[in-house]
Amino acid sequence: MGLSLIVATDSENGIGKNNQLLWHLPNDLKFFKKTTSGHTVIMGRKTYDSIGKPLPNRRNIIITRKKDLKIEGVEVFNSLEKALNACANEEQAFVIGGGEIYREALPLIHQIYLTKVHHQFNADTFFPSIDALDWEVIFKEDHQKDEKHAFDYSFLILKRH
Repeated sequence: MGLSLIVATDSENGIGKNNQLLWHLPNDLKFFKKTTSGHTVIMGRKTYDSIGKPLPNRRNIIITRKKDLKIEGVEVFNSLEKALNACANEEQAFVIGGGEIYREALPLIHQIYLTKVHHQFNADTFFPSIDALDWEVIFKEDHQKDEKHAFDYSFLILKRH
């Protein structure tokens, strides 16, 4: 299985505040949908709660400490290891957040799909720092702010060396 991660961060690696995204960038949402559709998405329970429903056209897996949590249309596991075992035969799976799950999964990740928002927000949740020497940028596309996007941003794909 190829295990990837998809994340949007601000200039200081902030990813959210009060369990909500810090910005609205329609093209980032389209990038997320296009990249993850047809694949498994693995997320923490707080991330699921912020989304509020299973993501369509994807196998949804939640990792939580709540042993009795049951949600229709979602598979629930109490560890990342169990979640990964459940999707071991998948061609591709994406870790989609939040901060705790990103930290735990990062050593196992082969590729990072990153939206970098070129602005600093007042975040309370952060993506862990990565060592640039461990990663190669294999794709980068810069975008300027416009009438639908209040901030400059870039799409990047990083591959582990």
